[in-house]
Amino acid sequence: MLINCVAYQDGKKLAEIGKREISAYVSRPDCFVWVALRDADEAELQEMKEEFGLHELAVEDSLHGHQRPKIEEYVDSLFAVLHTVEFVGEELSVGELDVFVGPNYVLSVRNNAPKGFQDVRARCEREPELLRFGSGYVLYALMDAAVDRYFPALDALETKLERIEEEMFGGHLARANIESLYALKQNLTTLKHAAGPLLDAVGKLYGGRVPHACAGMGEYFRDVNDHLVRLNATIDSIRDMVSTAMNVNVSLISLQENEVTKRLAAYAALVAVPTLVAGIYGMNFKGMPELQWSFGYPLALGVMAVIDGYFWYRFRRAGWL
Repeated sequence: MLINCVAYQDGKKLAEIGKREISAYVSRPDCFVWVALRDADEAELQEMKEEFGLHELAVEDSLHGHQRPKIEEYVDSLFAVLHTVEFVGEELSVGELDVFVGPNYVLSVRNNAPKGFQDVRARCEREPELLRFGSGYVLYALMDAAVDRYFPALDALETKLERIEEEMFGGHLARANIESLYALKQNLTTLKHAAGPLLDAVGKLYGGRVPHACAGMGEYFRDVNDHLVRLNATIDSIRDMVSTAMNVNVSLISLQENEVTKRLAAYAALVAVPTLVAGIYGMNFKGMPELQWSFGYPLALGVMAVIDGYFWYRFRRAGWL
């Protein structure tokens, strides 16, 4: 579905145009065209391929989707794949943004991404002095927006980890904590798969030889790279904390089970003493002196009580009861 199709000249919006007018504006050296599609089908991509002269391999990747984040160069054009990661309710939603960049055109194709990039277009149009850089600046703005959207997702995951840790040390050691930590680690891996590959990809756009479309934008792409370095470092740190939290949770559960085992052993010892005395005393065999003694039963009960009382005192001091 077509979202926007706009021609720009000298950093300013020239006109909203129809799809059939694209090639006419692209052929003008002083203009560039920015087209935004959402969940494009094969027919729409083939139409854009004819209007912009897109490389067939890039079109094929965009059509099939589920690509690894990357930036590929085809002669005088670029093809960038970005993952969009954001929370929709309690679930982490992963979409894809494919960006075709040429000397005087940008085609962005958004797939399975609930939130659009209209704010990026508005930002670019508010900065005509930067929009004069043309398609390179639009690529930067789209990448910057996609990367910046990773941070709220990362903050939400960090908050979840803090809540789980509070439950752990608050005495809530249920199996649900392990399941929550494992789900959290899966979400961090998803975020890592989106941000990690972009580090190498963005490095191609500043320093040394850079694609023609990105000339003069080195400091901007370096800023995106700085964000990605910080993001990846934070993801790795939180993943380590999640692994540690899982180990700590298991250790706390083991300690709790040991406490239960000690209590059961203490109670078993308290029950064993009267059981032993009663078992022997209850045999009633001939020649047992207590059988003819009126204080036999009280004495046996007293011995049981004294021994159990001693055991209870020692277990209590040891912290078993």
